Amino acid sequence: MFTTPGRVSSQFSRPFRTGIRSVTTRSPSGPGQFPKRPLPPPPSSTSSSSGTFGYLRYSPWSKDFPGSWRTRALLQSTVYAIGLVAATNYVDELWFPKDRGYASPREVKIAIEKLKAAFPEETQVSTTPDELKLYGSSDNSYHPTSPHSVIVRPQSTDDVVKIVKIAVECRMPMVVYSGATSLEGHFSGISTGSICIDMSGMDKILEINEADSDLVCQSGAKWEDINHTLDEKGLPLFFPLDPGPGATIGGMIGTGCSGTNAVRYGTAKAEWFLNLTVVLPNGEVIKTRRRARKSAAGFDTTKLFIGAEGTLGIVTEATLRLAPLLPTKVAMAQFPNVEKAVSAVQEVLNGPYGNHIQCVELLDDRMMSAINQAGLVSRPYPVSDTLFFKIQGDDPAIKLASKSISAIVKKHGSSRFEFASTEKEAEELWMNRKYALMSTMGAFPGMRCWTTDVCVPVSRLPQLVYETKKDLEEIGLISTIVGHVGDGNFHELILFKDQDDQELAKVSDAVHRLVKRSLALDGTCTGEHGVGIGKKEFLVEELGEGTVELMKSIKKTIDPLNLMNPGKLYPDDEKKSSTH
Repeated sequence: MFTTPGRVSSQFSRPFRTGIRSVTTRSPSGPGQFPKRPLPPPPSSTSSSSGTFGYLRYSPWSKDFPGSWRTRALLQSTVYAIGLVAATNYVDELWFPKDRGYASPREVKIAIEKLKAAFPEETQVSTTPDELKLYGSSDNSYHPTSPHSVIVRPQSTDDVVKIVKIAVECRMPMVVYSGATSLEGHFSGISTGSICIDMSGMDKILEINEADSDLVCQSGAKWEDINHTLDEKGLPLFFPLDPGPGATIGGMIGTGCSGTNAVRYGTAKAEWFLNLTVVLPNGEVIKTRRRARKSAAGFDTTKLFIGAEGTLGIVTEATLRLAPLLPTKVAMAQFPNVEKAVSAVQEVLNGPYGNHIQCVELLDDRMMSAINQAGLVSRPYPVSDTLFFKIQGDDPAIKLASKSISAIVKKHGSSRFEFASTEKEAEELWMNRKYALMSTMGAFPGMRCWTTDVCVPVSRLPQLVYETKKDLEEIGLISTIVGHVGDGNFHELILFKDQDDQELAKVSDAVHRLVKRSLALDGTCTGEHGVGIGKKEFLVEELGEGTVELMKSIKKTIDPLNLMNPGKLYPDDEKKSSTH
C-alpha cells in the first residue's frame, strides 16, 4: 500500500528538473552568441500603475512618458504657455480691472446696506418706491425712464466721496439730482439699479468776495437764491446766468446753461465759473483752478466739466464770477410777423447801443395769446409777434438806447413800442416770459406739453420759425414759441392730449424734424437744454464722428467703469437708422 520515499522522489523530480533545464540551461552554441535578456518580473499588486498615480507616467515631465521626446517638448511648451496666459490675465484683471457689468440684484442690496451704514441719519438714505420713481423721471420729459434703487442726500464733499467709493466697490451707476428742471432725461434712473445723489441739500453760499466780485457756493444752490442773497446784503452784484426757475448751480454747469441774459453775458461756457471742486469717478477730489480771474496754467479743466452732464465727475462746489448790477428798463415792440421782428433785432444789436441790450426775447402770437388766457397778467397784451427788450445802463444811456431802438423797430414795421410804466409792470412783464411754460399749460388745461430747444445763426431764425410753424399747422398740433432771439435760440412748446399715444408720436416726430431743420441751417440740436437721452442721437451728425470719439475717449479715461450717469450724452455705439 505504501511506497518508499525514494520511489516518490524519483517520480516527481524528473519532470521538474527537465522543466528547469528547458528554461535556464541553454548556453550559447558558439562564439559571438549572447544569452537572451531575462523576462521582467510580474507587476506587483502594490505598483502605482494600478492606482491613481499610475496616470502620472503620461505626464511630459515623467521619465516613464511613453511618447517621443518631440511630443514631450510640445506638451511641456503648451502647459507653460497656458500658465503664462492665465497669470497675465490675472495680473491684468488685478491691476487694470475691466468692466464686468453693473451690480447684480444681490450686490445692489449690499450697496444699499453699506450706504445706510455710512449715513445713519434716517433722512439721508431713502428706498421709498414713490420717491425712487419721482427722482428717476420728470413729468416734462418724454424719454425712457427707470426708478433709482436708492436716494442718498449728502451734505458735504466728504459725503459725496463716501458715496462714490461705495458705488465703485459695488459697481453701481450714480446719477446726480438737484433742481430737477432738466427736460432731456438727464436724471433718469438706470434699469440695472442706480444711486441717485440728491445734491439739493448742499445749497449753501460759503464765501462772498465783494472786492473781487465773486462768491463760492455749493452746487445745490439755486441761481435765484444767490441773487436774492446778494440783493438782501445790499451788494450791487448779481450772477447773470438765468435759466429756468429752480435751476441749481450744479445742473447749470452740467448742461452748459444760459438764459435770457445770454445776448449780453454769454453762457455757462464763458468765464462765469472760475473754479470747480469735483469728485472724480475714483473718489479723488480735485479743484480745477484757483480764484484768479484768468490763468494760462495748462488747459482749462473747468470747461471739461461744463456741459459734461455729470458723466465725468460730481461738482460739489463752484466759484462764481459776479457782474455789476445796472439799472434796467423793460420795453415791448410788436410786429406783423417774425421775419420783421428778427431783422429789427439784428440791426439793434449791431448798432451803437447794442451793448446796452441785456435781453431781447421773442414771443410769437400764440404765446402772447396763451399769456392772456392763463390769467397771470394784470392786463391783457395785444396778440402779435412780440419782442421784449431789457435795456441796461444809467438814465442818459437808457434814453439814448431807447430812442435808437424805437427808430429801428419802426423802420422794420413795428406797430407798437412802449416801456413798462412802473417797476411792478416791468417785473410782471418779464416774469411772464420766464414762466412761459406755466402760461402755456395754464392756457390749455388738461393737455401735456413737450418742450424742446434748438439754436441757429440769428439770420436764419426767421426761416426756422416759419417752417416749424407751417409744419405743426399741417399736422394739426398746437404750439407756442419763445426764443432768445438775440442769439438765435429757439424754444418750442408743443401741446398734445394727455394719454394719447398717437398724438405723442406725432409730437416726437415733429421734434425730430425740428432738430434736422436746425442742423440743415448750420445750427445745433440744443441751445441750452443739454443732450441727456433725448438729443444724443444727433451728436454725430452735428459734431462729426471724430469729435464724438474724442468725447468718448475722455469719458473712458476718466470713468473706465462707466458709473457716472451712463447712457446719457454720448451716442450709442451701435448705429441705428432713423426713420424721422
